[in-house]
Amino acid sequence: MTLRDRLATTASSQGGLPAAVPRAAAAGNYSQLKHRIHQALLDRVDLESLQLLSQEQIRDELKMLVEHLLEEETVVINEAERRNLTRDIQNEMLGFGPLELLLADPTVSDILVNTHSQVYVERRGKLELTDVRFSDDAHLMKIIDKIVSRVGRRIDESCPMVDARLPDGSRVNAIIPPLAIDGPVMSIRRFSAEPLRLHDLVEYKSMTSAMADILQGLGKAEINILISGGTGSGKTTMLNVISGFISPEERIVTIEDAAELQLQQPHVVRLETRPANIEGNGEVTQRALVRNALRMRPDRIILGEVRGGEALDMLQAMNTGHEGSMATIHANTPRDALTRLENMISMAAASLPSKAMRQQISSAIGVVLQVSRLTDGKRKLVSMQEVTGMEGDVITMQEIFQFKQTGLGENGTVIGHFCATGIRPRFVDRLRTYGISVPDNLFDPTRQFS
Repeated sequence: MTLRDRLATTASSQGGLPAAVPRAAAAGNYSQLKHRIHQALLDRVDLESLQLLSQEQIRDELKMLVEHLLEEETVVINEAERRNLTRDIQNEMLGFGPLELLLADPTVSDILVNTHSQVYVERRGKLELTDVRFSDDAHLMKIIDKIVSRVGRRIDESCPMVDARLPDGSRVNAIIPPLAIDGPVMSIRRFSAEPLRLHDLVEYKSMTSAMADILQGLGKAEINILISGGTGSGKTTMLNVISGFISPEERIVTIEDAAELQLQQPHVVRLETRPANIEGNGEVTQRALVRNALRMRPDRIILGEVRGGEALDMLQAMNTGHEGSMATIHANTPRDALTRLENMISMAAASLPSKAMRQQISSAIGVVLQVSRLTDGKRKLVSMQEVTGMEGDVITMQEIFQFKQTGLGENGTVIGHFCATGIRPRFVDRLRTYGISVPDNLFDPTRQFS
């Protein structure tokens, strides 16, 4: 007996859908109609039998079941509503409900759910209010639970915050009452199925072709890189792009709070932290994973984001043979990034003198890249700085490339240009030892690029 046959038998024995459904349809209450049919499917379909079918087979079966219920109850809806109802029911049963339409939209980079009644998205760097809604807070909580349970996480009153990820690698953060006063809140940072390449960033004018050539060389020449920027500035994208130039013969170990890197090399080991369980035990921190990674014979260690005591272990790894390692950090300027690193080291080794901390940083980090999201929503590599060493107690840096903003257009578009500072970086000699030719005219300060 097929799923449709079983449903027909059960429906006839129960007298069809509840009488409230036709009334909801007559009143034009699409949301209530969808909710009632969804509940009827959950009540009458053997969910275990669905697991034996492929996704396409399940979608086909659900379509027939929804059509069967609508025919049985003489619900009057037009063809467009019928198609939308079938699609929404399929999304509820197989996906993430109302979010599926937004997740399928390639122009959406962020999805911000502010309780069940308000959903914003970011398109091309600008926030937009959508007409997507959840039925109520319970409906939103169900979707959140579905997302976090897939990666072995949980969220409830005893653990009201969680980081998770979607199957495509998109990063998810959720926070619920009592911490979120007005109801459950969820943020999704989207990642495209096809990761951006270096030529894409040049095409989008996030950097110049000269800067792209240098970044490609930095990735190949095993120079330690720290990528700095604010939230949503493109740090992870930049990390993905540069990591694309690592040799496929190298063993890479990635360490993240929520796995989101999309490395394309064949020899990649991905590690992810684990939060404490309900008893407060079993937590595995980034620092523990960095220490463990050192025993895994990595050629390079890539840290998704450095935010605590693991900074000390990361710098020690960079200084002891794991050249070409990379990490991201939240900071507004390259100098602030190094200051934050020093503060993080003090969390792990409070007794270490400040000068010793700075010596660790200056000897480990080769280049600091500052990425930024400008006021018009565009993301750019606004500064490339080389760490040159120490002068007294101060870490010395020299800027190689920069983006100079000169004004704003009538529609709010940022006006400015990229340029070199005229300084020839020390790492050019290292690039040449790796067979990477760097023409001196790349650093000509008289050349400007929009």
